[in-house]
Amino acid sequence: MANAMTNFNRKSHFLGAKLRVLRKRNGLTLDELSTRCIQLEPDSAPSVSYLSMIESGKRMPSEEVLQLFATVFQREPSWFFDGSAELDTTIVKERAGGAAAVPLEPAFLFSKELLQAAIPELLSQTGTTGRQFAHLLIRSHQELSRNDFPDLERAAESVGERRFPLSATDLTRLCKRHGLELRWFDRKPVLARDNDREVRSMMRSFFDTPRTVYLNRSLQADPARLKFDLASHLAHKVLHGGDGLKSAHATGGEMGGSPEAGTQVSAGLNAQDVLHAWRDFECSFFAGALLCPKVPFRRFLTREHYRVEAGEKIELTPAVVMRRMTKVSPYPYWHFFDAYPPGYLRAVYRGNGIPLPWGNMAQINDPCPHWAVFRMLDEKSDKQRGSQLSVLRDGEQSLLYCCHSRRTLDMAGNPHVISVGVDLVPALRSHVTDADAIVADITDACLQRHGEAKIPKSAAIAIQAVAKVLNISWVEEALLQPARIICPRSTHCPRTEHCDAAHSSRARAITDVREEIIGKAKRSK
Repeated sequence: MANAMTNFNRKSHFLGAKLRVLRKRNGLTLDELSTRCIQLEPDSAPSVSYLSMIESGKRMPSEEVLQLFATVFQREPSWFFDGSAELDTTIVKERAGGAAAVPLEPAFLFSKELLQAAIPELLSQTGTTGRQFAHLLIRSHQELSRNDFPDLERAAESVGERRFPLSATDLTRLCKRHGLELRWFDRKPVLARDNDREVRSMMRSFFDTPRTVYLNRSLQADPARLKFDLASHLAHKVLHGGDGLKSAHATGGEMGGSPEAGTQVSAGLNAQDVLHAWRDFECSFFAGALLCPKVPFRRFLTREHYRVEAGEKIELTPAVVMRRMTKVSPYPYWHFFDAYPPGYLRAVYRGNGIPLPWGNMAQINDPCPHWAVFRMLDEKSDKQRGSQLSVLRDGEQSLLYCCHSRRTLDMAGNPHVISVGVDLVPALRSHVTDADAIVADITDACLQRHGEAKIPKSAAIAIQAVAKVLNISWVEEALLQPARIICPRSTHCPRTEHCDAAHSSRARAITDVREEIIGKAKRSK
């Protein structure tokens, strides 16, 4: 009897330890694991307290509960008792968010004094505005921190009391509670100058110090956009006292800013550029946190399997849903693009370190046309939304991404594409031992079939399992389409037959010439 009890205790502690490590590796809290189980089988799903007792070895799960764990984490029930199937607890270092860092050496050339003198000159010589540069700095900060701004989260949750969802009426009441006066105006879209081009723009709203918010009457027919504008202006009042140092909300424009109609924007940098850009970011982040508080919005996404379209039910714009899911998801390896034709990126977030498909300060002349966001910008495409698995060749390394993109219109009627995606390699490494081999199989299949191919069966099975663990429906949807090879620039295309955008050129890289000379010299010896 004593031996049986000892064996039972050993098994329960062993199972509990494996479950706890597996749960934490996938970034789930006990509450979230309970919610996932309730989704599958409400009657037998364990409570948070019961899960805690299972993990501590004080309870042994029933067969029904064990099957729920197996389904959530895509494991066989027997795996939880298999002493030979130890869970690897080593932490794999994944790609950091944002662009790759470069060493600032020699250090004397990167002193504060030299940078203060060189940066304005660089911006002036390259035609880069201070607002563009400020947004670049903020984006790098956002990507390196992976969207972690707890002070802004707490401020938004304090104002909204974590209520979700909030209606336009709720937002109006909150604005009035904080002393804001709302006034309406009528204004149709106009042509506005944005740097070196004209864009169709529409003034949505603006803040007039100390407490007046002016709103375009057209927003009354668009509650999702109205809610965001109200939340953003409320943020300015709460965070900055409503001092008026905040950009107006207008459609169009580059790099997250609004077109400055009737003003000449010059290259260079001044303190107001950085202040305005940072405050715009703070207000935008606060608005997202107010409309989508972390815990209730994560539960909402879990119930909806991260479907972007679910935001329509609660009057949230697709952009708000996409941008906010990159923050609240327990999986940290996300990216987001908002692109306007022919190739301007209005907003970028790269928490998974994905390279940019094109420059965002000036359009480049060789973008890879196989990125989902680029393909949807093509006027010949009639697809309004879709999911895509992409193999990105970065030097000798192959990376695997999945994205969900949709083409939409801004308030002035300009078409643009918003796209949210994940790096699948970290998830694969958590689930299987041969993640790199899976990516290599997909890459080889694509290379053998002119750059796109059906996912090999073994790879599809692994990706489908990962999609179920991540609970992201559009990853599974992407398996129904061929995978595509993409690259940072079409002139670096790894396909055997280069795509149309990769124009042939007789130009040669200096490094290639150097290697050829060295090779000839060695052969002549």
